[in-house]
Amino acid sequence: MEIKNYITPAGHLRIKEELLHLLDVERPSVVKIVSWAASNGDRSENADYQYGKKRLREIDRRIYFLTKRLEDAVVVDPETREATDQIFFGATVTYAEEDGTEITISIVGVDEVDMDKGHVSWISPIAKTLIKSREGDTVRLKTPTGVKEIEVLSVIYQKLE
Repeated sequence: MEIKNYITPAGHLRIKEELLHLLDVERPSVVKIVSWAASNGDRSENADYQYGKKRLREIDRRIYFLTKRLEDAVVVDPETREATDQIFFGATVTYAEEDGTEITISIVGVDEVDMDKGHVSWISPIAKTLIKSREGDTVRLKTPTGVKEIEVLSVIYQKLE
């Protein structure tokens, strides 16, 4: 069974920009270096040639990966979601842990995870626990250290960067 590649518009744009940068800037630059290095003669002991070919393979793998991710992407814009206090993909959720600590996270696609921004994947344990719950609900989160109860304080759908 294939998992859908849900992604926000901002995440889709970042992947597309990375792909275009690889295609329009990085790859042509490396091809130029490899061509120059190949013209220098013996390729077996030519470090520029060897490294360039290796880097070209890495770039091509990344291009293939990003292309597939974009082909399989299902773009979901949290800004266009109707107002609801129920948690779905794209929600920005503030919850309180048992000790009163408040944490705010946004539920995003697997290619957009950024813990510094509080962006967690929709398939992460915290997101799976929160999805379909509502503002005011208390849910049980299974952690390696045991089960924690967390209370959903607020749910908003906004543009994510």
